[in-house]
Amino acid sequence: MPWRAAPGQVADPYHVWLSEIMLQQTVVATVRPYYDKFLAAYPNVAALAAASTEEVCGHWAGLGYYARARNLHECAKRVAAQGGFPRTVEGLRELPGIGPYTANAIGAIAFGLPVLPVDGNVERIVARLFAVTTPLPGAKAQIAEAARGLMEDAAARKAPGDFAQALFDLGATLCTPKSPACERCPWAAHCRARMRGLAQSLPARAPKPKRPHRTGEAYVLLDAADHALLIRRPPRGLLGGMLALPETAPSRANWRAAGEIEHVFTHFTLTLRVLAARCKTLPKGALFAPAATAALPSVMRKALDAGCRALEREPHDE
Repeated sequence: MPWRAAPGQVADPYHVWLSEIMLQQTVVATVRPYYDKFLAAYPNVAALAAASTEEVCGHWAGLGYYARARNLHECAKRVAAQGGFPRTVEGLRELPGIGPYTANAIGAIAFGLPVLPVDGNVERIVARLFAVTTPLPGAKAQIAEAARGLMEDAAARKAPGDFAQALFDLGATLCTPKSPACERCPWAAHCRARMRGLAQSLPARAPKPKRPHRTGEAYVLLDAADHALLIRRPPRGLLGGMLALPETAPSRANWRAAGEIEHVFTHFTLTLRVLAARCKTLPKGALFAPAATAALPSVMRKALDAGCRALEREPHDE
C-alpha cells in the first residue's frame, strides 16, 4: 500500500494520518487514487494547510463522508501551526477529525507507541480468537479490552506499528468476514471460535434498523458551452462545503424531467428527482464548472449525468 513505509524505513506521520482519515468508512481500492492525488497536490502537511477549504473539498469530491475533508484541512492547519504531529495519543486526540482509533493508528504506526488501533478487521479477529459471542455494537468494549491484552506480547510491544498492520492484513486476507481461511491462519491453534465451530458466525451483529428514506430535487442547467450551474453547500451539514446542484429551480427555464437517481448515505437513502434545462448563458456571477469534469460528490455526479443524458436527447431547447 502506497502509504506504508518500506522495510527499515520510518513511517511518515503525514502519510499515516492522511491514509487513515481516507480509510474511515472507505475501502482501500477506492482510497488509493485519492491518496496519490492528494500527495501530488499537497506533498506535506504545510502544503495542505496553505490550501483553501474549497480546493481541498474539490480534491475530496467523490470520496464521501465529506465532514472528513473539512476536518482534514482544519487538522492540517493546527499541525502546521504547532510544527508537527503530537507524539502522544492524548495529543493526537485533541486534533480535529482524530478519534480513538485514528489516534492509536498514528501513534502505533508513526511513533511506535504501545497501543493497538481496533478497526473492523481487528474486531473480527479478536471476536473469533476469544469467541466473543455478544453481538456488535454491544460487544465493542469487551473486544477492545481483549485486544489490549494482545499488546502484552513482547513482539507486539517491540514493534506496535508492524503488529497493528499485520493484524489489518490478517483480517483482510485470511480472517475475512465470509469463508475465513482458518487452515492457513497463524493463530488457528489458539482460536477459540475455530475450536467451537463458530468462526464463520463471529462477530455476531445486532439487527440493523431500517434506513430512513428521504427525497429531494436537483436542477441541471447547462449553457451553450455545457457549463453546469452549481452552488456551494453550507459549511456544516450534509455535503458541507462541497459543490452541488441547485435544489430549487434557478430560473424560468423550460425544465424537463430527467428521471430519478438513488444514493445510499450512512444513515439514510436518498431519491433525487432530476430536472434539466438549457440556456444560452448562465446568470451573471453564477458559480459553474464544465459538466464533464466538475468536481462533485458522487450523488451530485449521478444527478448531473442524468440531466446531461436527458439534454443530449433533446439538445435544441434554449
